[in-house]
Amino acid sequence: MRRPTIIDVANSAGVSKSTVSLVLQGSPQVKQETRKLVHEAMKEIGYVYNRSAANLRSSGTALIGLVINDLTNPFFTEFATSLQMALGSRGYAVVVANTNEDPELQDQVVGAMLEHGVSALILSPAYGDVSNTISAVERAGIPLMQVLRHVESETARFPFIAPDYADGGRAATQHLIETGSRHIAFIGGLDGAEVTQERLSGYIAAMKDNGLQPIVRTGKSSRSFGHEATIDLFREHPECNAAVCFNDLVAFGMINACHETHVKVGQEFQIVGFDDIKEASECWPALSTVHCGVSGFGKQVADTVLLWLQDGVAPARHTRTSTRLVLRQTTKDKV
Repeated sequence: MRRPTIIDVANSAGVSKSTVSLVLQGSPQVKQETRKLVHEAMKEIGYVYNRSAANLRSSGTALIGLVINDLTNPFFTEFATSLQMALGSRGYAVVVANTNEDPELQDQVVGAMLEHGVSALILSPAYGDVSNTISAVERAGIPLMQVLRHVESETARFPFIAPDYADGGRAATQHLIETGSRHIAFIGGLDGAEVTQERLSGYIAAMKDNGLQPIVRTGKSSRSFGHEATIDLFREHPECNAAVCFNDLVAFGMINACHETHVKVGQEFQIVGFDDIKEASECWPALSTVHCGVSGFGKQVADTVLLWLQDGVAPARHTRTSTRLVLRQTTKDKV
């Protein structure tokens, strides 16, 4: 007769394999009612926990899952790298997956990570319906932290940490105003997306405070959109002489369009990016941008998750890290 397995326990209790594992390990992350359900299932099917074998398995490196919405964007890549290095220095291996902004793919990769027994999940979520992802994590009973953007409002259970995007948008816009610009556009970012709204809100607030009329063109956060939007902007708003971009990639596209149209960047037209990825200081002319401190941010996320995982200290529901404006060649000095 075949001996019952941990999978049999999970099927009998109606929970995931990883949840049963956490119960067997005595994890405090599992709810009491779930713990009781698992123990009842073990007793019913006659499952016996082999603790010596479990101890042997647990001598390996613990896993933490990192799910990113768009690893083709250097901002997310730099964050993933800094986080992985910080967790690696503390003895944790990181399993990384890219969802390409696809909620269904996100469900799949999160499910696979849970089946492989990750101890915690760090999620920069794809926009859309994430109910299946959240439900799977709830069943697993492991910590989940939302980073950089969030779509799940229940932050008491799924804390959220991100840079202060609104403050960065305001600082960028205010600097352009103080250098003499009065016709300033906001370019890029998916319409209605949370991060777009936050960065845009800082721009709108600064324009309103100074009695100026906003010019907004939302779209993909890419070089190609930045290029196309700039050509349209010059045709539709020839008076416009500055722009705050949703991110640095959009800004790079604007710089290229200015080169093509023989507009002098930083003199005839000012550009401020957002994120301060590595290329921002290396392009020509060097890009003024909102610095989000992605390396330090990755370390802070690692420290927060490990404190939660190892010591049971739950993070704050909402955490905003500071941003600052870095001035380079695409903007003027204040008048």
